[in-house]
Amino acid sequence: MIIRAYKDSDEIGWLRCRVLSFLHTAYFDNVLNKKESYENPAIELVAELNGQIVGLIDVEYEKEEKTVCSRGEGLGGMIWHIAVHPDYYRQGIGEKLLHAAEKQAINIGLNRFEAWTRDDPWVRNWYEKMLFLNVHSYYHIYLEGKEMKNKIQSNIPKLHLVNAFAHYVGDEMEQSKTSSQRIHECVCYEKYLKIK
Repeated sequence: MIIRAYKDSDEIGWLRCRVLSFLHTAYFDNVLNKKESYENPAIELVAELNGQIVGLIDVEYEKEEKTVCSRGEGLGGMIWHIAVHPDYYRQGIGEKLLHAAEKQAINIGLNRFEAWTRDDPWVRNWYEKMLFLNVHSYYHIYLEGKEMKNKIQSNIPKLHLVNAFAHYVGDEMEQSKTSSQRIHECVCYEKYLKIK
């Protein structure tokens, strides 16, 4: 296996890897049909094995403080995507991608990474094993049909709301819950890089 910079010709393999890796997570419906490009510079790496993309990491980074990351001081990088193809789980690929991205980040003068994830215990455990700290959270709430009644309404005649996605940042989450509602805690992890 090699870890190398992403190339435009990797896009289909990148998409397949990302979709399959997200399939069994709380982000299962966050499907992309093309690889994102970033407004700021980015570290974009892939893990390749026998011509197949088996892992990926994308870190958009700052040239000016707080233009990409939401926390911390100094220049940081936001991990937008880190994924390992499910056929290659538990082989250290994610860790190798992270370490390669950290090395590049230190070389360009970044002092930390920030990453947001939902409430999958195995994903959160991985970030903590990689020495990220849980520094903040809020909730993602999906509303459908009758769940939206008395919560979200339209003032546009003949516009019928079918579903909604919302962020709840308050302290009284219980008031927003219903028995069938899909709610995820969205957690911010932060890791300061060891500059040598």
